[in-house]
Amino acid sequence: MHYPTIFRCAPFVAYMLFIALDQGLRSLTERGLVHLSETSFLYLYPVKAVVVSLLLILFLKNYDELRFSDWKNLPATIVSCIVGAIVFVLWINMAWTIQDITTLLHSATEKIGLGLSWSTQSPPTASGYDPYRIQDTFTRNLLIFSRLAGASLMVPVMEELFWRSFLLRYLVNNDFTRVAVGTFTWGSFLIIALLFGLEHDYLLAGIMAGVAYNLLAVYTKSIAQCVLAHGVTNLILGIYVLNSGKWQFW
Repeated sequence: MHYPTIFRCAPFVAYMLFIALDQGLRSLTERGLVHLSETSFLYLYPVKAVVVSLLLILFLKNYDELRFSDWKNLPATIVSCIVGAIVFVLWINMAWTIQDITTLLHSATEKIGLGLSWSTQSPPTASGYDPYRIQDTFTRNLLIFSRLAGASLMVPVMEELFWRSFLLRYLVNNDFTRVAVGTFTWGSFLIIALLFGLEHDYLLAGIMAGVAYNLLAVYTKSIAQCVLAHGVTNLILGIYVLNSGKWQFW
């Protein structure tokens, strides 16, 4: 049993299991096997945020590479904040799902007369995390706080520990603790960028973000700087969503 792997994977796995639970319950609801309202699913996020945060706190002393003192390096910290802001701008302008890309390819092949067959059918997806479905002000504000805090604090730590601390190094050497943070190989760099994209609803935006955070890891040699950039992206995105009502980004 390789404990360094467990410490970095367990929070991420827990997070993904909650996503699977959400999707499973939605599927059962659509089939009429369970009866849950759309607002019921909003309450899963605070539970997910608490569970994953507790795991991160429990394992915190084992994350030797997560040095928040790296933020004292002001030039690198400024770069991280700029990268985070740029990723946000690109993200909201690259909001294409796999279904969108498939539909575009279908249209393109029809126009040039290739006659290729593309499936443009996909299962229904949630319309995003809209806490304003809740009428009670206190409950609604609590959900907004949990979502914003979870996205800008918990998610960056959890994802950066998994993607750029563990998996990016593991693909270089399975004894990843012997690999310095930010070690570059084309294989690990490209695989992580692609997998990071596939984790998210917006494929191209996800790949773009994966490339940006990978480059930042190579440049700064710091997981804390990647956490900062990721947190800046998610915080600005959350504020944008709350002000624009574009809940699909949540």
